[in-house]
Amino acid sequence: MARTLEAESPARSRAETGVQRRGAFSPGKLLLYGLLILIALFFILPLVWMLSTSLKVESEVFRDRGLFPANPSLKNFETLVNSSGQTPVFRWMFNSVGVAVIGTALTLLLTSLSAYAFARIDFRFKNVLFSLLITTLLLPGIMFLVPQYLLMSELKLLNTWPAFMLPGLASVFGVFFMRQFFLGIPVELEEAAYVDGAGRFRTFFSVILPLAGPALATLAVITFIGYWNDYLWPLVTCQGGGCTLSPGLRNFQGTYSTQFGLLMAGAVLAAVPVLILYVFAQRYIVQSVTSSGIKG
Repeated sequence: MARTLEAESPARSRAETGVQRRGAFSPGKLLLYGLLILIALFFILPLVWMLSTSLKVESEVFRDRGLFPANPSLKNFETLVNSSGQTPVFRWMFNSVGVAVIGTALTLLLTSLSAYAFARIDFRFKNVLFSLLITTLLLPGIMFLVPQYLLMSELKLLNTWPAFMLPGLASVFGVFFMRQFFLGIPVELEEAAYVDGAGRFRTFFSVILPLAGPALATLAVITFIGYWNDYLWPLVTCQGGGCTLSPGLRNFQGTYSTQFGLLMAGAVLAAVPVLILYVFAQRYIVQSVTSSGIKG
């Protein structure tokens, strides 16, 4: 028994030494962590500055240059809550929520159906059409601004929710993203559904879409942020209370002066829904990166 303990002790000590070595901070790890901290600060500091400025009254925005306000105040947020007339902030936010939610839902439906067709259905010129779609990703979006505006004007849709949503519904990136995910799903699952009597649409909605949950969640976050932060297109097509939040905030910026406190308070309100969405969807985003479409 004593010999057994003596034989085990060197092995145990070597294992403990290996664990200590693996847990030790090498110069490379310290450099990596330092770099990651710098990158995190690069993204976090502007948000902290935005929140700090929103808590300062207009007269202290330039006099109080500290990162944290000396006399924090919620006056800017109170002004936004009570705003009306030329600056209906809550009307703009309501428009943004409606456009982002409905636009995201329709985009997910259309892009997933199109992606499934490109991934599973054989038809003439499929590869040519898909190549043409991918080519459009290389074109700058600004070149479509005038044709889209003329189209919305002809359809009498200016200053309406459909005008904000329609140009973004046919998302080429969404089609490409979902197609790549569908290609990773085994065809045998669909064949089993066909044997059980399911049609193409039944198989798509009952078998494929549940497996594509992580990918759909990731695309939903990307699409929602795109609709929510869209500035140029709503700026061109909206007026007054019909605007969304991002272009509406420009009313706090005049020709000769800018209300930085109110502008930053509005930016904080604009950032909150996106942050909340990401907190709830981050698990699915990670799954979409690591999952191949099936577990087991």
